Amino acid sequence: MPANQLSFRVEIRVTPREGIVDPEGQTIARALEDLGYRGVSRVGSGRLLKLELQAPSGEEARDLVTRMCEELIANPVIERYEIQLAPVAPGAPAEPVPPAGPVAPAEPTEPAKP
Repeated sequence: MPANQLSFRVEIRVTPREGIVDPEGQTIARALEDLGYRGVSRVGSGRLLKLELQAPSGEEARDLVTRMCEELIANPVIERYEIQLAPVAPGAPAEPVPPAGPVAPAEPTEPAKP
């Protein structure tokens, strides 16, 4: 990494804009009800992207990620995005990669009784 570059961890959350139909969220809501979970409403779906990048400053890093979102990651007509940016301390260990596939819940859960 060049001396004038800083490292940043970035999280980008992409969700449908208000008023845009969210078929995935609707499907999840129906499936939860079919499984006996009552009282769930307004299920929204989206994507979470995590990345690390180098830039001269936090402002330039945010500008770069904003351009990435507008050019590729999100469709600004129907989606909104939120950017969280955190500097990475020099020499800090890389963030662990989460395991692939579903993660078992910490404790067994049961669906709500209808």
